[in-house]
Amino acid sequence: MNKWAFIFLLLSHFTYGQTPDYEKFDSDKSAKDSVMYTKLKSRMGKTKIGRQIYGFLFRDVYNTNVLKNEIDKLETNPFAQYEGKTIGSIIIRQLDIFGPSVNDTTRRGNRFERFASKNFHTNTREKVIRRSFLLFKEWDKLNPQTLKDTERLLRANPVIHDARILVNERKGSNWMVDITILIQDVWSINFDLGASSLKDFKIGIEDRNFQGNGHSFLNKVTWKKDDPYQEFGARSIYTIPYIGKSFVTGQISAIRERDLTQFSVRAFRPFLTVDTKDAGAIELGYYKIREYKKLNLFEKELVYQTGYYYSDIWYGHAFKLQGSRASQRLVLAARRTSYEFRTRPEVRADTNKIYWDRTTILGSIGYSTRYYKRDILIYGFGRTEDVPTGSLVALTFGREQTEFGARNYAGLQYANGTYLAREKGYLYFLANIGTYLKGKEAQQGTVGLQSFYFSPLMKLGNAQTRNFINFGFTYGINRDPVDYLNISGQDGIVGVNSSSLIGDKRLTLGFESVLFSKKSLIGFRVAYFTFANFGLVSLRSVPLFHSTLYQGYGIGLRIRNENLTFKTFQIRIGYYPNLPNTSSNFRFGFDSIQPLRLRDFDISAPSIIPLR
Repeated sequence: MNKWAFIFLLLSHFTYGQTPDYEKFDSDKSAKDSVMYTKLKSRMGKTKIGRQIYGFLFRDVYNTNVLKNEIDKLETNPFAQYEGKTIGSIIIRQLDIFGPSVNDTTRRGNRFERFASKNFHTNTREKVIRRSFLLFKEWDKLNPQTLKDTERLLRANPVIHDARILVNERKGSNWMVDITILIQDVWSINFDLGASSLKDFKIGIEDRNFQGNGHSFLNKVTWKKDDPYQEFGARSIYTIPYIGKSFVTGQISAIRERDLTQFSVRAFRPFLTVDTKDAGAIELGYYKIREYKKLNLFEKELVYQTGYYYSDIWYGHAFKLQGSRASQRLVLAARRTSYEFRTRPEVRADTNKIYWDRTTILGSIGYSTRYYKRDILIYGFGRTEDVPTGSLVALTFGREQTEFGARNYAGLQYANGTYLAREKGYLYFLANIGTYLKGKEAQQGTVGLQSFYFSPLMKLGNAQTRNFINFGFTYGINRDPVDYLNISGQDGIVGVNSSSLIGDKRLTLGFESVLFSKKSLIGFRVAYFTFANFGLVSLRSVPLFHSTLYQGYGIGLRIRNENLTFKTFQIRIGYYPNLPNTSSNFRFGFDSIQPLRLRDFDISAPSIIPLR
């Protein structure tokens, strides 16, 4: 292809490319979008190379109104009309990882995409999907909520990009239906490479769908010749997402790195759906951790090394109360944890309580309501996202036996998340309080408030934008000097890692505006963002509102291909006008981040509310 053809391609893209419009537009606008893209596709489809280039650069599902309309229709639960009918055959249809989507199965990838899908990726084995991933089987009575939950759990699986369940009425029968399940895997091989020299490098590889069994196998080595603590590091983690039909996840970890040594085995089963009655976990392991602590702002950073044996077991049971709605559950749970230290700093009855040998027995009673609403372009770049809505309230109580005597614990948690009326966005709120009690004294307590909001998608020129607001307040009650908060990074001021921003109380506020571009290059999509972060943090002797208001402002972009298991790549430039101990107010960052997920309303193991 000569340069003029390439210029024509670009001009065609900017002339006819339309916004990936996910709001509800009238039929005239939808028709206009469709005509625009049909012209572009028709023009480029006249030649073989044009068709290949179009398929290589564009994803039709992102550039029409179809996706949002499709998702809106699904919110009425499309399976309700088939409730009570018998499930006949279950057909698993696995799509190529490149090219088609669950919303457009007719699209074919170009030659390279088809070649890569067939030769460099092994789809999840059909027998694994049938045995371990489905909540229903042939000859079951169709339960609409079960099918909806199955879709959500398939999408939540890290080896699956997207999933859709279709119900087909069987000809000549009014009591039987057939099920077709569309599944599209993600690219399972993920590399982690980095080097500054032959004396400082890392090499990692992870197969998130090892031999098509859905298992994850991660291996990574690091080498830093001049590191004063440890030159060579390695980690191996093997995860089985679901063992048989139990929905129990198993994991074995062997890690020996600079600041972490871990040998552990773990098996766990959360409350996957509202209908899950039993959940629990068991974990046994040895941990050796190197921590870097500052007792106050003016002292030198100290190195604390701890090594301990850890055991944890919990079990919970969910009850459906008579007369309650299908999504409401009462949950009772119990837990036992134990820390047995082999290496640690000096401990006394009033010092370094977080390093005490201890055994804790906790119980909890909670009430939760859980729903899910499908949405897009929140943390993902076009994949279907299941947004949890509902509420929970949980009371935790228990007793801890330590080498310095026994003490009680009590905690209370409340959370609520909902889409606001009249399509005003989504709001989440969490409040919790918990403390150890010895006599009349509160020890190592925490008070926390968190709130999170995102706006509805809004059209801005030829793109879509969504705004985010985060608020957080944490207050530590009688914490030890080595047990403190920090407002660096995701905890407050994004793009900062400072050991000086510490305290036992913290107030943070963050704003972010994300512009989702319509551009797609080889399946990679781009989102531009701006941010502003503010934070207050102070130690015991300083009132919170007498401390410095730290600030951070910046812009950046994120790049992601939803068909790959790679993390989201992020480039960021920030301006920080008043950070301590810095040589410049400007900072540049390039890193990779895991896509975030919204907090669910399932009640898990009884736990001590952490200071974070």
